[in-house]
Amino acid sequence: MKLAFSTLGVPGLPIPDVLRLAAAHGYHGVELRAHPEEPVHPGIDLSRRADVAAEFKGAGVEILGLAGYARVAAPGDDEPVLQEIRGLLELARDLGAPFIRVFPGGGTDQSPGEADATAARRLGTAAEYAADLGVRILLETHDSHRTGADAIRVLGLVGHPRVGALWDVMHTWLGGEQPGSTYAALSPYLGYVQVKDIASADDTTPLPLGAGVLPLTECVELLSREGWDGWLCWEYEKRWYEQAAPLEGLLGAGREHLSRLLNESA
Repeated sequence: MKLAFSTLGVPGLPIPDVLRLAAAHGYHGVELRAHPEEPVHPGIDLSRRADVAAEFKGAGVEILGLAGYARVAAPGDDEPVLQEIRGLLELARDLGAPFIRVFPGGGTDQSPGEADATAARRLGTAAEYAADLGVRILLETHDSHRTGADAIRVLGLVGHPRVGALWDVMHTWLGGEQPGSTYAALSPYLGYVQVKDIASADDTTPLPLGAGVLPLTECVELLSREGWDGWLCWEYEKRWYEQAAPLEGLLGAGREHLSRLLNESA
């Protein structure tokens, strides 16, 4: 498996500094948070996109994916959501990134069936555009569709190879789902896995990997046992928790922890 970290842990950090951290601590790739607060987002021009792609190539670091914020199950018109997804897909194409991340984002005034149908309709439409661009859309286990069982209801309706799943281990755990059940649901669709650690269900402040309660050992052992050979991406949510320790000082130990889990499960 390859290891990456998300720029959510180093909000606003210039790309050369992100690449320096990745190279210094042995990460193979980086997940870029695609938000206007960040150096890379759909609003940057073609020249800047080419520069970013060249910077990554020169550093020998891969762009794993773009973490976008489109909410595919949200109430309202389809077109604004589809336009947001198209912008992310075009940016990913220009940067050479294989994946974009979208959220479910279903509303409290929808039934689960309505949310599922809305998400599947939009993802099915966006999938054709994604296929033309050579990028894959990943629905993250998050918010209204927190577990693999939730996500599979949407992915099964879409049934397109350009639409898959992003397994966020915190959200499936918070949803009460065992790793084996999550993997069984998502394995035909799995793009990559976001790892993290927290103190408890009531305190989701990010912690160093291995210092909290999330079943990282079980997840890595499961993925290794099943022969899955994708990406593990450390999403350290520093952007939302100012009191959390800086990620820069934790990256080395985090990579060592993941490498140790991979070696132990080999």
